[in-house]
Amino acid sequence: MVALYYDIMFAATVVLAIIYAYMHHKHFDVNFSLMFAFAPIQNLGYCFLARSQSLEAALMATKVIYIGAAFNMVFLLLIIFELCHLRVWKITRASYFVCSMVVFVGVLSIGYSDLYYRDVTFEIINGTGVLHKNEYGPFHFLFYAMIIGYALDCLGALIYSYVKKKSVSRKTIYLLFTSLIVTIFSFFFGRMFTERFELVPIAFVIDEIIYLCVIYRICLYDITDTAMESMIEKGATGFVSFDFKMNYLGSNTTARETFPELENLIVDKTATKNEMINNTCIKWIEEFRENENHDKFHYEKNNKIYLVDVNYLFDGKRKRGYQLVITDDTKDQKYITLLNKFNSSLKEQVNRKTNHIIEMHNNLIMSMAMMVESRDNSTGGHIRRTSECVRILIDEIKKDNVFNLSDSFCKNIIKAAPMHDLGKIAVDDVILRKPGRFEPDEFEKMKKHAEEGAKIVREILKNTDDAEFRIVAENVAHYHHERWDGSGYPKGLKGEQIPIEARIMAIADVYDALVSKRIYKDSMSFEKADSIIMESMGMHFDKNLEPFYVAARPKLEAYYRSLNE
Repeated sequence: MVALYYDIMFAATVVLAIIYAYMHHKHFDVNFSLMFAFAPIQNLGYCFLARSQSLEAALMATKVIYIGAAFNMVFLLLIIFELCHLRVWKITRASYFVCSMVVFVGVLSIGYSDLYYRDVTFEIINGTGVLHKNEYGPFHFLFYAMIIGYALDCLGALIYSYVKKKSVSRKTIYLLFTSLIVTIFSFFFGRMFTERFELVPIAFVIDEIIYLCVIYRICLYDITDTAMESMIEKGATGFVSFDFKMNYLGSNTTARETFPELENLIVDKTATKNEMINNTCIKWIEEFRENENHDKFHYEKNNKIYLVDVNYLFDGKRKRGYQLVITDDTKDQKYITLLNKFNSSLKEQVNRKTNHIIEMHNNLIMSMAMMVESRDNSTGGHIRRTSECVRILIDEIKKDNVFNLSDSFCKNIIKAAPMHDLGKIAVDDVILRKPGRFEPDEFEKMKKHAEEGAKIVREILKNTDDAEFRIVAENVAHYHHERWDGSGYPKGLKGEQIPIEARIMAIADVYDALVSKRIYKDSMSFEKADSIIMESMGMHFDKNLEPFYVAARPKLEAYYRSLNE
């Protein structure tokens, strides 16, 4: 029966790991994956131990058990730090793993030295292998001290987050606290209830179920799940989210400035008890719930009129709650008023609004590009500098327009320049933020940002009325790493197969990389950078662009000097 119990617990952890794999997204903390990988291994060790027929087999099974026992508390601790938004220094994280590894080295000495167990015996009781630990060694006491230390760190982090961090879901804290209690109870007090079998395997099953509940909720309220975090948090548009039970899930800075009462709400707690929020946000949601066509509301405050758009909050294709999108609609409302009184001013107002929309569109593009750049710790300011380089080159090309570029085409190249590296959003942080040169396999992954960027641009601009801009922006993102001699990526295009906009972007991109300081190199002198660019004409760059680069060179150097003043 004992062996059957261990078999069932092992099978349960495997099934739960498969469920986790099905739910997995790349933004999940890696420690979740490690936890779900190590738990079945530890429970498998208990299966081996129960079926052991000799002391040697029992000792080997014990070592398998400790693969999970030595590390799972570390994973739980780091998961708690991550979900509670607590910063962990690299040296602290490393010290946790070093401590666990030291203990596990002691475990590996079992059967060869007295470091972990001084005296063990083995017997088979009712067909089940039982390992008796008669006397413990120093490393076993170190293991206990380590587990207690990890547990105290976990408890401290949860208590601090509960008291200080309103942005952390209380349900998540409760779930993590429950997991901690289950783990510690099974480990230290399980033998008080039964001597026949260990409670740790069933504790792992319970823990994995709890982690799946936590993961299920992460997509609702964890703002780090969205790649648009920087733009959303500080943009001109406000966002507020609630689940179907009207529990508050989160909001950005703009929304909290519009509705200061949001500061008093606690994540994952009902918002209906706040009178102001209940009479505005909750009321609008209820009207939307009764009639989904009734999804737009106006809210006046401090001489401003806000447009509130109510819609469903989606997790993939699943509806998980409601989201309110808040925009300053003051200009629109004043425009409507003026339109009713002064029909003669219609054209002027339309032009003003059109320019405003264009400005918002341009700001959106720049915000998205800056959001992507913020993930890359080696290219600060790159998008602004390359955009200016493109503008300087275009000014020279237009003076002697041998390429027959229209004014709108030239404007579109300049406007599209900030989008050239959007595809880096699809590159893993470990590679993108690496402080040095890439290994070959890392560079292969990095190269994918060109094609990914083209897909992102295509998706963003698919409904735009400006087809020319969409094509130019997509080409700039897709082909700015192609080389004139065909040795570039991602398609290996050669010569005039490469769109002219991408050829121009390539010069600006490389020039900035050469003369700008990066985390892994100092800035290069203008003379050396110019020498490299000129030597690359006809190989990396379009030889026909050489005279325009030469003409633009003094302005490029003047621009970069101004940045250092």
